[in-house]
Amino acid sequence: MPEGIILREETLDASYLPPSLPHREKELALLRERFARSMDAGQGWSQLLTGGIGSGKTALARALGRELANRRQRKDSAAGVKEIYVNCWRRNTDRAVVLEMLNAVDRPVPDRGFSVSEMLDTFEKGLREVPSPTLVILDEVSVLLKGGSKLVYMLTRGREVGLGPLSLLLIAPRDVLPYLDAASRSGFGVTHRLQLPKYLREPLTDIVLARGALALRPGSLSREVAEQIARVAEPQGDARLALELLSGSAHRAEERGARELTPEDVRWAKASTYPTMTEEKLDGLSPPSLLVLLALARTLRAPGTWVRMEKVRKAYGSASEEYGLPAGSRVTFWRMVKALEQEGLLEMEYTRPGAPAKLTQDEIPASLLELVLQERLARPSSAQS
Repeated sequence: MPEGIILREETLDASYLPPSLPHREKELALLRERFARSMDAGQGWSQLLTGGIGSGKTALARALGRELANRRQRKDSAAGVKEIYVNCWRRNTDRAVVLEMLNAVDRPVPDRGFSVSEMLDTFEKGLREVPSPTLVILDEVSVLLKGGSKLVYMLTRGREVGLGPLSLLLIAPRDVLPYLDAASRSGFGVTHRLQLPKYLREPLTDIVLARGALALRPGSLSREVAEQIARVAEPQGDARLALELLSGSAHRAEERGARELTPEDVRWAKASTYPTMTEEKLDGLSPPSLLVLLALARTLRAPGTWVRMEKVRKAYGSASEEYGLPAGSRVTFWRMVKALEQEGLLEMEYTRPGAPAKLTQDEIPASLLELVLQERLARPSSAQS
């Protein structure tokens, strides 16, 4: 039995915190410098971190906590930075958040019988027992703030309410300052806000390759397949989607008993996870357009993620003859390709000016697409152009 592809399953999970964060090094260094400088001065720092889904917000926040703890330890501090992470989707009230914070300092209290202020007093006592800088991370904080939370105000006023120099990192998909009161907003000036941009194709490729190096057998993930995964995830700029596709592709390849991931494994993962090539889209296509897709599916059965357009055009001519339909001219073929591209049913790329165009589709396994199209073209209604 061949050696499996997946060596460390846990590292394929999007929640796994890797040793490094490709293409978020600058942001991590910036946050580390801001928080460390304030903590060294015995003060707290408040920061708002925003970005779209899969932009690396949570991973960046957890990496910050890890780096701050390591930094303090290297300075022979009595204790490292205390990181308290709360996901506000799961803990969406002030009370629920503070209960989680109390558990983090080993000061649990019953769910009932204490006000939020009383629980914060207990939290302050827990902090005193281990006098070290404390970083509270509130992830998905917009859920909490939309409910009229007063907790953020109290945490940003740590000294005033007896909590000491507490540092606070708020994480949200977009700006949440409109949900804060004026006093809390004043603590989030320009240097207290950081917006993460969407990942582009090259960063996503590097992320997939880095995670593949942790999770998979050496040599099982090629750069070409990593670039294909990145290409699929690029419209959303979503690293989580890229990692989910990597995981799905690796599992598919392992189920086949293969020794490496192929473009078909990625297409299978995409179709299984986020199907976008629907029956309705195919219903609106003419038989000649179906033949173009059939030609692409057949040529994509060969190794590689892309195929030259001229090769697809020749396969289209053969398919037209097979189904007794006249093959369109080169110009007609080009127009059908462009129309299919606009419908999101294929993708066209030029590697450089003057180079032959290349075609691909990553929405569905080429083998399955071929079967679906052959079935449609065999129907009597499709025999007429």
